[in-house]
Amino acid sequence: MEEVQAYLKECGTFYIATVDGDQPRVRPFGVSEIINGRLYIMTGKVKDVFKQMAKNGKFEICALKPSGTEWIRISGTLVNDDDIKVKEEFLNRNPGLKSMYKADDGNMAVLYVTEGTARFCSFAAPERKATF
Repeated sequence: MEEVQAYLKECGTFYIATVDGDQPRVRPFGVSEIINGRLYIMTGKVKDVFKQMAKNGKFEICALKPSGTEWIRISGTLVNDDDIKVKEEFLNRNPGLKSMYKADDGNMAVLYVTEGTARFCSFAAPERKATF
């Protein structure tokens, strides 16, 4: 999980695919954190992406390293966590989000990955797989 988190941080932006009925939806994200042994992402409950995740937690993330020759694909299920302490910790680690979210605002959503699988890919090496 730490390697996955470090990879996402190095990439900066990563893209999450969700399902909206029979239509895939993809959008950019930029923050993830390991808190209490879980890999979390964060969004707003008013957003369509949260509504899609709440209805069907299956997702896939894709992120490309700046080199353009290495990428990661992460899949699993996202679970909403309404623990205020986790939300506070997420905001403390990402202070730039404090102008948009508050841990107790009723909108901030932190979701953690279960049944996670990461595929580390490269044009120069065989794919490597890790579960967490």
